[in-house]
Amino acid sequence: DKALANLQKRYRNILTRAEKELPVSLPKPNGKRGKLAKSDAHNLWERLKIHEAAVLLFAKDPYVSFTNNRAERDLRMSKVKQKISGCFRVSEYAHAYCRISSYLQSMANKGYNPLIAIQIALAGETHKVWGE
Repeated sequence: DKALANLQKRYRNILTRAEKELPVSLPKPNGKRGKLAKSDAHNLWERLKIHEAAVLLFAKDPYVSFTNNRAERDLRMSKVKQKISGCFRVSEYAHAYCRISSYLQSMANKGYNPLIAIQIALAGETHKVWGE
């Protein structure tokens, strides 16, 4: 694809210009062991260079998720709820919360609005969605 090739070329040009602007690394003092510390800018430049394909993946596939850590994202809301309320009083409530949020996420993946998904569940019509 011509647009993708153009984007990759621009990305690599930016990385090349950035490499020239990186701060100069100081030589390691005598007697010191271990890896030489790099600046934050240098570390970022290295990561962007190494992970070019992952950074530009959205250009190939517009449906790719912004982050690949879906498990963390799914747990984040339960942790926020736990912090706000102090805790889940009973483990059954935590399980219920997880089941409800899992259902809502699954329905969102199918393109349903959360309020419509709740109405479907309360009406007992989930079999129409899932084909059960």
